[in-house]
Amino acid sequence: MRRFLDRLYWGAGVLAAASLAAIFVIMMAQSLGREAGLVLSGADDIVSWLCAACAFLALGHTFRAGDLVRVGVFLDRLGPRLRWYGEIYALGFTAIFTAYMLWAVCRFVYLSWEFKEVAQGMIKVPIWIPQMSLVIGMAIFFVAVLDDLILVVKKQKPSYQVAEEARAASGDFSETV
Repeated sequence: MRRFLDRLYWGAGVLAAASLAAIFVIMMAQSLGREAGLVLSGADDIVSWLCAACAFLALGHTFRAGDLVRVGVFLDRLGPRLRWYGEIYALGFTAIFTAYMLWAVCRFVYLSWEFKEVAQGMIKVPIWIPQMSLVIGMAIFFVAVLDDLILVVKKQKPSYQVAEEARAASGDFSETV
């Protein structure tokens, strides 16, 4: 199971990076096309969908890597026992909030599908298709939060703490700058 979850988080991170690279390619093509007198119709639509995909698909991966903003400033000041309770509280609250967000995003996309909503821009596509990146990204983030919550309840270090310690051990303090 651990192997599957790690690959899931990594794969979502790769998709987010690919979305970011695709944004670059499309924007460069637009710029070069403008100079050549060519118009890439619908490029703005695609870039906006890729921006959402990039942001949401990266959530689980960045959380597990310790790159999301957390309450570590407070937790680091606590002793081991209080930190354990603090981690459970923080991860539990995050799990509840993330579950609500997942439900809300699913409902949002479902309503787009149910009402057969079509994108308003140049590209006429059912809007639920590009919106699915929100659902997938939130689902992966929810799983990542639950994954770390289970680790902490089992009195193991959460993934983000392990990642931070590994960076510090290798002499990488770039996140503290």
